Amino acid sequence: PPAHSRSDWIGPPDKHSNLRPVIFYVPPEESPLERRLREARQEAQACDQRFWARHNRAFCQEKEEFIYSRLKAKGLEMRDETGQKATLNAEEMADFYKDFLSKNFRKHMQYNRDWYKRNFTITFLMGQVALVRALRWLRWKKKNVGN
Repeated sequence: PPAHSRSDWIGPPDKHSNLRPVIFYVPPEESPLERRLREARQEAQACDQRFWARHNRAFCQEKEEFIYSRLKAKGLEMRDETGQKATLNAEEMADFYKDFLSKNFRKHMQYNRDWYKRNFTITFLMGQVALVRALRWLRWKKKNVGN
């Protein structure tokens, strides 16, 4: 982002996680509380990136292995006679998706629990930052009205 920017910047989707990374704006006079909030947001983003990159790699690898094994069982190759990649029908792929989700259920549950914890912390910190800013504004307003 340009040096004069005063906001977060959102990048293009990551090729592994499919999440859009955020470059967080750091104000010149960031308070310790604001820094804790930004760092919590950065850590949440990093956790999400790691989880979804691993998950998507595993998904693609297992999907390819599933397709290969099903095609092999039918006596087919990975590519048809025209050179196109061979595919399975929707019902066969539904078997894969169901099995993959069942196999990864615990990982998803753990990810969801961690996600809620991180986002509760972020929401709590955002409330604290908003309260401090509101009180600062009220003190400034009271000081300037009194003059």
